[in-house]
Order: sequence, then structure tokens, then C-alpha cells
Amino acid sequence: MSDITLASLASPDVLARARKIKLFLMDVDGTLTDGGVCLISTTAADGSGDSIVTEMKVFNAQDGQGLSLAHTTGIQTGFITGRSSPAVARRAEELKVDFVYLGQAKKTEAFEQCMLKAGVTEEQVAYMGDDLPDIPLAQRAGLAVCVADGAPELKAICHFTTHRLAGRGAAREVIELILKAQGRWEEAIPLALA
Repeated sequence: MSDITLASLASPDVLARARKIKLFLMDVDGTLTDGGVCLISTTAADGSGDSIVTEMKVFNAQDGQGLSLAHTTGIQTGFITGRSSPAVARRAEELKVDFVYLGQAKKTEAFEQCMLKAGVTEEQVAYMGDDLPDIPLAQRAGLAVCVADGAPELKAICHFTTHRLAGRGAAREVIELILKAQGRWEEAIPLALA
């Protein structure tokens, strides 16, 4: 995304909002993943007939690189999700995500705790989601983002809709947008780690 492309993809209002961002919060299922929930059932090793169910999630490497760059450049990040998932906790740990709230049926309290802990105001928060439970947070965020394949009701109230689909680099797109709007993308590139 060159600066010319950035300017053509984001309105002056979105760029002005992105310049203020210090905390990027996001949903997980349908935002950092494609929304699929893969449950794997296996029979217990003791032969009891009991089944063991595990959950599998697929994360995008470009999203991971984006979150890593956010951390490296001082933008705090956080996950607020309705599901409790060890896979999400593990991915958050790998990417040094600052705030992780799992099992949040209502996300507003977690949003407020993240702001308080990060020491930021609503206008300094970007929030990205995909569906109806994300609306209350999007209404409060300084930069509200919906993924390209998100719910129309969420898109209608967001400041920006990604071009990339959920689980396909949407988070990376938002982090690039923020860093480019802040004039920090070029300094961030050499900081990328494999």
C-alpha cells in the first residue's frame, strides 16, 4: 500500500482518526480468523468411550506480523472475544498482545478496562470487529473498523471497512493504515522480525 494508495483507500477523516491511535483492540472469531470454529473430537485413550473435544483456530501470518509491528512501534493491542480459547491465549502470548479478554459475552467492561490500563481515551482507540456484539465498542472507538465480510449493521456505523477479509490480513491492513497515517510505516519496516 503506497501513500497514494493509502490516501485513495481511506478518507481524510479516517486518516485523521488513525493518527491518534495508541491502542488497537479487536474481536477474534470472524476478525482475526475467518469465523470458522473447528472442533475436533477424539476418543479417550483409556478406552472409556468418552470423547475429548479440542478446538483449532487458523491465524494469518500477515496479521501476526502486523501485530508484532504494532507492539514494536509502541501501539498497544488487545483481544476481546466471546469464546474462551487456549489457542487464542497462546497466539496472544506469541505476539505479545497487551490485553486478552476471553469469554466476554458483553465486551464493554473489557473495553473500558483496556482503556484504563493503557491510559488512553476513546479517541485513541481503534476497534475492529465483524458482527453485532461489536457494535457497542465500535460506537465508542475513535476509529471503528469492520472487516470486509462483516455484518452490514456493523459496517453502517464504522468509520472504515477493510478491503481484506476476516482472517486474511484485515488486522495487518488496519495496522498499516495507522502507522502510515502517523508517518511511521517506513521506520517500522526494518523492525519487522521473522
